[in-house]
Amino acid sequence: MSVDTGLIEGQDGKLRCWWHGNEPDYLAYHDNEWGRPVCEDRRLFEKICLEGFQAGLSWLTILRKRDNFRKAFAGFDFREVAGFDDGDIDRLMQDAGIVRHRGKIESTINNANRAIDLIRETGSLAAFFWSFEPIAASRPDVLDKQVLFKMPKTAESSAMSKELKKRGWTFVGPTTAYAFMQSMGLVNDHLQGCCCRERVEAERREFTRPA
Repeated sequence: MSVDTGLIEGQDGKLRCWWHGNEPDYLAYHDNEWGRPVCEDRRLFEKICLEGFQAGLSWLTILRKRDNFRKAFAGFDFREVAGFDDGDIDRLMQDAGIVRHRGKIESTINNANRAIDLIRETGSLAAFFWSFEPIAASRPDVLDKQVLFKMPKTAESSAMSKELKKRGWTFVGPTTAYAFMQSMGLVNDHLQGCCCRERVEAERREFTRPA
């Protein structure tokens, strides 16, 4: 019986995580963004919102609409988005370039206001989010596809979700929070054998965690 390693070979002969399917835009996201540590508040806000929009959809759908989302939501400048009103909601509901889900649109505006509150409390979104980075000892010794499938959420993502919800954030369940942690580099979930795993780990070692 063959074992599914979760790795696929690209046209360059390198092995990578399977999930990008060698789609050029998805492959570029896998190689250049996913798992790279991020500390810029605007990028963190963008990603947590887009993860909320992804609920029930594929990330590739959101990725291919990301530029449209950025235009629609003022580049995810949360201070500007916090001022969006009913007219903006109506405008966004007519925008075919994004996911026209009223609840998720309203959630993004709500979360922009909550982001401002959180910065007043903790100093930055980065300081808050990175406080949930798991300790190395809690991570799997070997990360393969089977192991990854068994952890759609973790204790840390559940704790992050709980704290966000306590502060009034929406569309931030534990699974959404874990997908956010994976993409923003709080964990390195490139599979064992993926050509990006060691490079990402090196970036994480050199990354200065926000205080």
